Amino acid sequence: PAELIEKGGKRKKFSRRTSSVRFTMDPPECSGHSHDHEHENDLGLSLRPQIDLPNVYCLNEEVENAGRSVLKLHEERLSVNPSLLSPEDDPELLLFIPFTESVTLQSISIRSSTSQETAPPKTVKIFANRDDLDFEMVRELEPNMKLELLPPEHFPLGSIDYPCRPAGRFQNISSVTIFVEDNYDGGGEQPTEITYVGLKGKGTKMKRMAVETVYESRGMPTDHKVPGADFSGQNLI
Repeated sequence: PAELIEKGGKRKKFSRRTSSVRFTMDPPECSGHSHDHEHENDLGLSLRPQIDLPNVYCLNEEVENAGRSVLKLHEERLSVNPSLLSPEDDPELLLFIPFTESVTLQSISIRSSTSQETAPPKTVKIFANRDDLDFEMVRELEPNMKLELLPPEHFPLGSIDYPCRPAGRFQNISSVTIFVEDNYDGGGEQPTEITYVGLKGKGTKMKRMAVETVYESRGMPTDHKVPGADFSGQNLI
């Protein structure tokens, strides 16, 4: 039989046997982020189709192209392999993610394993529309957003979505850079490990356009004529 459920002041009718509607309540300590509970619209919000994968790169990765490999499909987000590792005694990672079109980035999800030999990332800085960053720059620059990630034990059965705020800083962007500043290893000896990076938002269908500039190796006088220059050197009476 159908029932009426009160939710946010609205009544929703559904059948016990056939409905796919499910309401979930996160505990009070989960303010500031949301848990991914397999909602049906999660896949539709994924920005993975808009990621320019061949041009993704990560600085300080232990294995080449490992940063690219953790941009997994949404349904593969709980897999622990492949993963992105930093070197031992150095927790920093700098992951650059360009898009094939302008997007509005609404949330970021970063997941790690529970391995005792590695440490999950802790402090993360997010930069939008910067393709010129290195470690020295990101340590000094003010980010568009700074996050302190929760350890994977907080929600082992899924992923955590951190909303991008202020929202205006992440509208119509062409790239996002994720800087992992430190991890949960107090001694700083264990490498940082990331098993999944997920981005959600909206695409604009506005493709990025490459600007072609032609530089002259030597200036040509005929291309730089000034009106009246033909009379230079002549005495007019």
